[in-house]
Amino acid sequence: MTKKPPKKPSGKVAGRQAAKKKQRRTTREKSAHVKTAKGRKTSSTKWLKRQLNDPYVARAQMDGYRGRAAYKLLEMDEKLKLLEPGMMVVDLGSAPGGWCQVAAKKGCQVIGLDLLEVDPLPDVTMLEMDFMDDNAPDELIAAMKGQKADVVLSDMAPNTIGHKNTDHLRIMHLVELAYYFAKDVLKPDGAFLAKTRQGGTSNDTLNLLKKDFKTVKHIKPPSSRADSSETFVIAQGFRG
Repeated sequence: MTKKPPKKPSGKVAGRQAAKKKQRRTTREKSAHVKTAKGRKTSSTKWLKRQLNDPYVARAQMDGYRGRAAYKLLEMDEKLKLLEPGMMVVDLGSAPGGWCQVAAKKGCQVIGLDLLEVDPLPDVTMLEMDFMDDNAPDELIAAMKGQKADVVLSDMAPNTIGHKNTDHLRIMHLVELAYYFAKDVLKPDGAFLAKTRQGGTSNDTLNLLKKDFKTVKHIKPPSSRADSSETFVIAQGFRG
């Protein structure tokens, strides 16, 4: 018995099938795929894939910023009105320089510090040293040339070990060190912005900030990844 040849799909059916194939291709094309490499950890592959598919990473490349973190400061500044032309801004933990770029483009005088080398930026004084060094505050003050700061920014973060309480204590230590520095160099009505972690600022640190600043609150900008534990504490209206 001879088999009947399969029926060709009607025009409507063929159109739907073609549309589905096109839709599948389009869906796959929306996300960049990362080939696994020998010796690369799974976590590294996931991080790389996230970077390739992150709209803020692509936007930073188009806008000429050194990293997606620039948009965190841009978004917080839009809401809080932190930066104005002529202000003196000190940026702690400034590598790779995105926050310095934002402040400089706003017309601020900018001094950055990081233990990593940062490529030079126009209108930015960059110090390569660890803020934990005993002489780091004096070096920053010398770079300020007798001026007081309008804003002190801290994007410093320690290396995490995966133990939630320990990691939180470590970053809170950096927040407190940055606060004590800010207290020494800020003008009256100045502002202090620092990165912290989920759980926010400890009660002791909050009480210190509330004592010296008129308003203190936490903020998480839209460009901060939803799955990230980072948040920021902003203290405005330094009492001097």
